[in-house]
Amino acid sequence: IASSITSYLSKMTKKRRNGGRNKNGRGHVKFMRCSNCGRCVPKDKAIKKFIIRNIVEAAALRDIGDQSVYKSYILPKLYVKLHYCVSCAIHSKVVRNRSREDRRIRTPPVRGIPGRQRQPAQNQNK
Repeated sequence: IASSITSYLSKMTKKRRNGGRNKNGRGHVKFMRCSNCGRCVPKDKAIKKFIIRNIVEAAALRDIGDQSVYKSYILPKLYVKLHYCVSCAIHSKVVRNRSREDRRIRTPPVRGIPGRQRQPAQNQNK
């Protein structure tokens, strides 16, 4: 019976090469709490999102600038690192499920930096 169980387990398919984690050689990693639901998630499995935003929204920014004594004062920004469990990240559309072929693509998607316009690459040979 034991040999049939081990042969069955060795033939089971794997959905991901890393098992959905970034643990590699470590046996145990610390747990994080999901920012949305509070669920315990291993730190290497949690989906991380780093948010930089202004403390004041854009509508009130101009009013504060008009009322301020200091004309060149720059308001500080709010830096937050969010940790999501897999189910909350999918539900809030932080990540999306991909097809079997697309799951093999490991390069991160191109991120657009807010406030900057993309400049087209200029030809080197003129």
